[in-house]
Amino acid sequence: MKVIDNKTDMRHIPEGGVLTIGNFDGVHKGHQKIFSKAKEAAEQKGVALTAMAFEPHPLAVLMPEKAPGNLTPLALKQQLLEYSGIDCFVVLQSKPELLSLKASDFINEFLVQAIKPSLVVEGHDFNFGAGRSGSVETLERIGRDCGFEVVVVEPQHVTLSNGRKVRVSSSIIRQMLGTGKVNDALIALGRPYRLVGRIIPGRGKGRELGFPTLNMEKPNQILPLDGVYAGTVEVGDRMETVCTSVKRMPAAFSIGTTRTYQEDHPLLIEAHLLDINAKKVRGEWMAMDFIEFIRRQRRFETEKKLSEQIAKDCEQIKAILTKVL
Repeated sequence: MKVIDNKTDMRHIPEGGVLTIGNFDGVHKGHQKIFSKAKEAAEQKGVALTAMAFEPHPLAVLMPEKAPGNLTPLALKQQLLEYSGIDCFVVLQSKPELLSLKASDFINEFLVQAIKPSLVVEGHDFNFGAGRSGSVETLERIGRDCGFEVVVVEPQHVTLSNGRKVRVSSSIIRQMLGTGKVNDALIALGRPYRLVGRIIPGRGKGRELGFPTLNMEKPNQILPLDGVYAGTVEVGDRMETVCTSVKRMPAAFSIGTTRTYQEDHPLLIEAHLLDINAKKVRGEWMAMDFIEFIRRQRRFETEKKLSEQIAKDCEQIKAILTKVL
């Protein structure tokens, strides 16, 4: 997949291709449905498929206090888009001058003059331009005059673990993570939610208790609800490596401002690898895939009681992961 991060290089994108525009945070099943329709159209036409995204989320520039938490760092998003069949990924830097463009001016500058697509594929709730003034209807109206067609893809719905059917969106996935429902996030994403961050030194308490951990520096992503989780880990020397790795080492996760039996409780993001060969793992970056919530964090009166609970957690997590790995 070719990645373009400036307007000048957009001229290298072949004219007449298929284009889809969005933030694509999470690259969830709704996005995947759009990509699937767009890829099908591109193959029928014999042209390339281009995805255009804004980085960071426009609200992070316009109204930082209202900006949604990030689900997918750019490096991971690029890999997921490539897996989805995108041929070219255009990353537009969310600068005030870009975000202030009227909808018609955005289309003229980036579609009509730069990319020149023959077809644009979007979700039904797509908005663009200053104040989100442009809609798919705007896109269709201007497209008729400017020579490109617009296809609108209906929302993707999934059935959650409780049997409830919901429309997939980045917003609802953020809500799922905030309540610890990582199993439902997995359903909506089509894969486990992945945190990606640098490995940092821990306090050594887990090793003292017999459960050594890899510790992650707080990433610029949404953290699931404080608690203990079943999951898998990828470790590598570069962020890009762990974004693409499929080693899936089983692990017990502990995340949050752990109170345990001490009074101080800094934020900790920890992974205890369950494989007996885990001691050999080395790397500077780690990815944590969240599969199932186990329990909330709580305070323990003694180290012995904490150690006993961790042992129970690990046995429960091993049983869970044996069924899914």
